[in-house]
Amino acid sequence: MSDSAVIINDERSVRTILRSTMSQDKIDIVVLTVLLILPLVISGSWSYALGLCFANSIGVLAVSTLVRYGGEVSIGHSFFAAIGAYCVAILEAHLGVPLFLSLPVAVAAGTLFGVLFAWPSRRLSGIYLAVSTMALALALPEVIISADRWTGGFEGLYVSKPLLPRVPIEPQRYYVTLIALAFVVYALVQLRQSRQGRALLLARTHPAAAEAFGTRRAWARVSVMGISGGIAAISGAMLAFASSAVSPTGYTFWSSIFLLVGSVVSFYGLTLTRALIGGAFLTLIPQLLSGSGAWIPVFYGVALIAVVLIGHFSPRIADLATRRREAK
Repeated sequence: MSDSAVIINDERSVRTILRSTMSQDKIDIVVLTVLLILPLVISGSWSYALGLCFANSIGVLAVSTLVRYGGEVSIGHSFFAAIGAYCVAILEAHLGVPLFLSLPVAVAAGTLFGVLFAWPSRRLSGIYLAVSTMALALALPEVIISADRWTGGFEGLYVSKPLLPRVPIEPQRYYVTLIALAFVVYALVQLRQSRQGRALLLARTHPAAAEAFGTRRAWARVSVMGISGGIAAISGAMLAFASSAVSPTGYTFWSSIFLLVGSVVSFYGLTLTRALIGGAFLTLIPQLLSGSGAWIPVFYGVALIAVVLIGHFSPRIADLATRRREAK
């Protein structure tokens, strides 16, 4: 292949990437605009369900961040979500601290526990790291129940303080979680464009090159787990605020599995639209199928397979359509 052909192919690749990025940004802006005005036309039950969907979407982003930047899979992220949820609930129940003060504490705690977990396991990868994260999810409910003096045990704790005084809490549960989701997406965009984000990606794809530029792979793995743990803690805090309660049954091993499923359905995307697709499979799809009785698992599995197949083949179809337009 000649140099001119290589240059043409590179230019086409750059144009395709820029075009797809710009179109995705426009889609996210449209989706966010629709979600901002949606409570005006939907019932209170759907507003409540969407608030939970936004919170779960943040959890999906936490798992996707670990996959994208660390190249690893976690089946224990409900642990970090529970850290955020119980930080918010405990600080309110025992100290009367409102959400705008407890949320930073929750994020710091999630990040800290992510680093504390990642440091001794920084040499693990693949199935070994996945199993080690599974240990966190399996041990979590018993830890919560045994610390019932602070966590409320089986009964859990209530989160009832509004973020804004003298404003009804129901719309706050919707809009606060939506704003938190938009903020996390924006922060991930900034991370991707930053020097630190590129260094993390380089450490994942080319460890030797990253070492040459001064980025140690062990440091990168610990950093990614800390970031992912902090995002998961935001998800847990928003779940606590949106649902008004926390309990051990909300943060089990199966909660981690469903977060991973949501991440797979979203194809590990770090955009608003992709995250919402993953969150919908955790929250909205089961609600839509609630009247199907014993057929719920069947329909849920069919929907899961359909979304995966559509997501797998749609880029190829779009690329084929683009090439045909350029050929004309």
